[in-house]
Amino acid sequence: MATVEIKVPSPGESITEVVIARWLKKDGDYVEKDEEVAEIDSDKATLTINAEEAGTIELLASEGDTVKVGQTICSIDTSIKEEEKSKIKSEKTEKQKVSSEAVLQKSSKPQVETITNKTETSNLKPETTYASGIPSPAAKKLIDENTIPATKISGTGKNGRITKSDVLTTLAKGFDASSSIRSEGTRDTEHQKMSALRKKIAQRLVAVKNETAMLTTFNEVDMSGIYALRAKYKDKFKEVHSVSLGFMSFFTKAVTEALYHYPAVNAMIDGDEIIYHKYADIGIAVSAPKGLVVPVIRNAEQMSLAQIETEIKNLAAKARDNKITLEEMSGGTFTITNGGVFGSMMSTPIINPPQSAILGMHNVVERPVAVNGQVVIRPMMYVALSYDHRVIDGRESVGFLVKVKEMLENPTKMLFGGKDPNEIVLGL
Repeated sequence: MATVEIKVPSPGESITEVVIARWLKKDGDYVEKDEEVAEIDSDKATLTINAEEAGTIELLASEGDTVKVGQTICSIDTSIKEEEKSKIKSEKTEKQKVSSEAVLQKSSKPQVETITNKTETSNLKPETTYASGIPSPAAKKLIDENTIPATKISGTGKNGRITKSDVLTTLAKGFDASSSIRSEGTRDTEHQKMSALRKKIAQRLVAVKNETAMLTTFNEVDMSGIYALRAKYKDKFKEVHSVSLGFMSFFTKAVTEALYHYPAVNAMIDGDEIIYHKYADIGIAVSAPKGLVVPVIRNAEQMSLAQIETEIKNLAAKARDNKITLEEMSGGTFTITNGGVFGSMMSTPIINPPQSAILGMHNVVERPVAVNGQVVIRPMMYVALSYDHRVIDGRESVGFLVKVKEMLENPTKMLFGGKDPNEIVLGL
């Protein structure tokens, strides 16, 4: 028997152990070469492990186990040929079929058979298969999935049994499972072990608050210019560049221009030195299944809006599929986070160390504002800049945010180094 051992790869420098987050295959399953077999959590990211060869897999660790880097967590029997693969699958299907039939027969068979001998029946307690309020197997599955108390469903089956149709009818009427649970009252609790990634995030957030002189400054942006630009060109933009024109590319471009004018915001402390970056590697906070991750757009200052949108789309897809690499999340010089997608109107984002600043976007709300002495309704967004006061002075932080506001309210300036196009034409 030829066996290939699958060992835990190193997720990155200084990481010595990981947690088996989830097995994507069961013990004895046939796996193809390069097929994903497991997800592992490190203190920096969630990564997947792939099969190095095709064959049947044997799991040597359980979900939730903490394992060392380099430890063997499963093995693959490569002696199973391709033609035997279908045999394994057919045997598994047959077992599942037999098991299902057994369950079906058991549920349909009366639990107490009619017995004429009075002596034997006197010691037996008959049970009713179709008791009122008892759900069928299919109905019970739906009830458990939707957290519906069986007492809230009227059974229309034999002897008042709850059928699958009864559950679907209850759901179709707009049954509010959560309100029902609250009305019944509960003091139940649920305990879940923190993942390695969540532990590390917790440690880093506390460290930021303790180790930096963090302050936040606010401003507001009139999004009318961007709205008008998107409404006019979004269809043609997608047709030409095969990607949608969103807000994030405008904000990224505005930030790169503002960083050029206020380089301290793009700097970071390294021991007794301050490192000033001549480039803008912008981290974009993205919500992923395991938590918030921050993939980085390299040299964003040299990219067009279309290039930024394409890169954001690709990185966000990788993050959602847990395929983002540590290299793609390291080395940023500045971060943008958008709480507006979750409905946040205002917040104080926490700096992503070792960076010195982070920009927080929020939701756009139509509000009355004064323009040229007149009250008008405009789509407005609050923006927040959290910064490390050890590196960035108040003048620079406020000036940076005002520059971002200026770029966003006059988006054509982004293409001309922050200047009005008319000034370029006039050589001013």
